Amino acid sequence: MVTFIKSISSWIIIAGIAALLPLVFDSYFALTLLSKMGVLIMFAVAYNMLLGQGGMLSFGHAIYFGFAGYVSVHVLNGIGEETLPYIPIVLFPIIGAIIGLCLGIIIGYLSTRRAGTAFAMISLGFCEMATALTLIFVVFFNGEDGIQTDRVVGPEPFGVSFGPQVEVYYLILFWSVLTVALMYFLTKTPFGRMSNAVRDNPERAAFIGYNVRHVRWLAFSLSAMFAGAAGSLHALNYEHIGFESVSLIQSGAVLFMVFIGGVGHFLGPIIGAIGLTYLDSTLADITEAWLLYLGLTFATIVAFAPGGLAGLIVMHGPIVSTNKTLLIGLIKPYLAAIGSTLLGLLGTIGIIELLYFRSLISKGEGEVVIFWTEFNANGILSWIIFFAAIIISIFLCKITYPKARESWDHAISVVKSEISS
Repeated sequence: MVTFIKSISSWIIIAGIAALLPLVFDSYFALTLLSKMGVLIMFAVAYNMLLGQGGMLSFGHAIYFGFAGYVSVHVLNGIGEETLPYIPIVLFPIIGAIIGLCLGIIIGYLSTRRAGTAFAMISLGFCEMATALTLIFVVFFNGEDGIQTDRVVGPEPFGVSFGPQVEVYYLILFWSVLTVALMYFLTKTPFGRMSNAVRDNPERAAFIGYNVRHVRWLAFSLSAMFAGAAGSLHALNYEHIGFESVSLIQSGAVLFMVFIGGVGHFLGPIIGAIGLTYLDSTLADITEAWLLYLGLTFATIVAFAPGGLAGLIVMHGPIVSTNKTLLIGLIKPYLAAIGSTLLGLLGTIGIIELLYFRSLISKGEGEVVIFWTEFNANGILSWIIFFAAIIISIFLCKITYPKARESWDHAISVVKSEISS
């Protein structure tokens, strides 16, 4: 009971902080960005239910996200044209959830007959088929142009019209907290534990009497249901839905969020969704090479930190719970290692920006702004500066990384000795 109260209080605190954000960030851009984060948090956590909890790598989860958005837009337009009965906007995520669940049951029945690589390839095939459908059946999907709508369709309760962006933000916040909390508590149920068992050792799960395919099918369907709810909110937020919402690009984006944030950790998709949404909305206006940096980040995390950003945080849990003073000893070596890494990162970014700039301009031009400083892409000094930063970073990393590792090993050894004693 105490654990349950602590869990509820945590969600209340998180919701309270999120509710206060519009008071600090009140611009239209900030509210739109926060709304987008809320939608993608729902989508990423739903995808993690499939991948992190169930061990099923899908390249087509945007199907449920996008199709739910299409249906929501059509229902909105039908209400506006008075061909459909009025439905409160606040209930639209339920429509998306129903669409996602129905599609998840049908597609999941076929997909979960196989596991591993075969499952991933089946999901990829469904994703390509869904994208083709949006471009072929123009009557329903309107091709590449997508469908516009107006979310202000009738008298909402308490005089809320959902016209202002701040009202949409609070709608998304409500559903985001509710659905993420539901998905969190699902991980604590016997079904959640069974999903983990099927992920880790399907043969043993089958041996003790569980139908492995049914567990995967149920996890797939529930994940699609929550993804559909997120898709409905996405359509309400932008008042538009297009073929890109069901495409491989959208499926890949949520995959990146979950992997970078941390597969298997519940907070991982939340961290990934917030971080990548912010970077996508800000860096896209700063550099044209944003997608290249995203790919490099994804490859680096998968190679060197497979647990993602959340994994790096969670690995310090035993130290925090046993002896918090040990964290103080880790600060200095960590800062040194991070500083040497950032130096190499700055040098790498500088080289990439210079190369990208030279590929787009004529030989007569050469001034490019990198890190708020003007550099000459045709001058050798600019190249020397960034290459020197990379070389110095490599030298420093060879010094700081072993020290950081040594400090970590010492902290863990102290924790183990304290636990054993």
